[in-house]
Amino acid sequence: MQKLYKNPAWALIAAFGTYFCMYGFRKPYTAATYSDAAFFGIDYKFLLIIAQTIGYVIAKWVGIKIVSEIKREQRVKVLLGLIFFAEFMLLLFGVVPRPWNILCLLLNGLPLGVVFGLVLGFLEGRKNTEALVAGLCASFIVSDGVSKSVGTWLLDNGVTENWMPFLAGLIFLIPTLLFIAMLKYVPLPSAADIASRSERTPMNAKARWDFFMKYAPGLGGIIVIYLFVTLLRSVRADFAPELWKGLGYPKTPAVFTQSELLVSFGVVMISGLAIFISRHYTAFRFSLLTCLGGFVILPLSVWGLEAGLGKFPFMVLVGLGVYIPYVAVHTTLFERLIAITKERANIGFLMYLADSVGYTGYIILMLFRYAMPATRSILFIFLQSCIFLGICGGLIVLYCNWYFKKKLKTNEGSITQLSPG
Repeated sequence: MQKLYKNPAWALIAAFGTYFCMYGFRKPYTAATYSDAAFFGIDYKFLLIIAQTIGYVIAKWVGIKIVSEIKREQRVKVLLGLIFFAEFMLLLFGVVPRPWNILCLLLNGLPLGVVFGLVLGFLEGRKNTEALVAGLCASFIVSDGVSKSVGTWLLDNGVTENWMPFLAGLIFLIPTLLFIAMLKYVPLPSAADIASRSERTPMNAKARWDFFMKYAPGLGGIIVIYLFVTLLRSVRADFAPELWKGLGYPKTPAVFTQSELLVSFGVVMISGLAIFISRHYTAFRFSLLTCLGGFVILPLSVWGLEAGLGKFPFMVLVGLGVYIPYVAVHTTLFERLIAITKERANIGFLMYLADSVGYTGYIILMLFRYAMPATRSILFIFLQSCIFLGICGGLIVLYCNWYFKKKLKTNEGSITQLSPG
C-alpha cells in the first residue's frame, strides 16, 4: 500500500475528489430560480447568493490565519467537521421557513470557505505541484456544472427548491468521506521536493506580514488580477441558468456539465505545462503570460458573439478566459514565487489573502447590481464586465511582469533580491 500512497495519482484523486464533492454542499441551490419569492422588494435568489457569499467571505478572512497556521495532522479532522456542519445547515434550510432560512445558507458558506486551503496544504511544495493543483482546480470547474446538473435533476424529479440542496448534499456525502480518508495518507513532500521548492511551514502573524510587505506592490497586482476573474467567475457560476437563458438555451442538466468539461480540459492542459519548466522564474513569467492570454480572450469572445459566434462556443471561450488566470494564480504564480524567494511562506496564506479580497469584491458587485436600472439584465452586465475587466486585467498583468522583473534578478537559476526601486 505504501507504493500506492506515494503515487502522485493518489494525491491528485484524493484532492480532486474532496473538493469536487464539496461543491455538492455549496452550489446545487443555484440551479433553482426561486422566481416565486421576493422579500423586502429584493429577489430571493439574490439574497441567498449574497448570504452564502458573506459566509464564504468571512471564512476567507478568518482562513488567512487558520489555513496558514494549521498543522498537517489537524487537517483531516477539521475537514470532516466542516462538511458535516455544512450539510446540517442545508437540512435546516429545508426545515426553516422563508425568508429566515437565508441565515442557514450564510452559515453553510462559513465552513465551506475553509475547505480549499486545507486540501491545498496536502499538495504544495512538490516538484509536481502545478499538475496536482491544476487537477484540483479542474474539480471546481467541473463540479460547478455537475452540482447544478444534480440540482436540476432533483428539481425535475419533484423535489422542492427548499429541500433540493440538502438532498444534493446527501448524494455527495459518502464519496466526500472516502476522498477525505484518502487525503490522510498523502505523503509529505520528499527531500528532493523540499530542495527544489523550499519547505512549507506554518506562518505566524509576523511571518505573514513580513512576506506581504516585502513584495506588496507585486502581490497587490496579482490580487487585483484574481479579484477581476473572481468577479466574472462568480457571476458566470451563480447565474448560469440566467445567462444560458439569456443566450437562448433551455435549462437542462447537460448543458452546465458539457461546457465546464471543455473548459476544465483546456485550462488543465495550459496550466499543467508549467510542470515542465524547471526554472522557477521562467515558469512564473510563463504563468503571467497565460494570464494575459486569458484576459485577451474575454473581450474578443464578446466581440465574436456580436459578430455571430455561436452561443455555446462563446460560453466555453469566456470560461477559458476567466479560468486560465484564475487557475494560474492557484497553480503557479504563488507556488513559484515562494520557490524563487525561499521565504518562510505557504500558498494557503497567499491564496486566502487573494480569496478574501475576491469574494468581498463580489459582494460589492452584487450590491451594485441592484443599484443599476432594472432593464439591465445579468447577461448585459456580464458581457460589459468581460470587456472592461479583460482590458484592465491585461494591463495589470503587464505591470506585474515589470515589477517582478525589477524585484527579482535571475542568474543561472539562482535568485538575488533587489531593492524595490
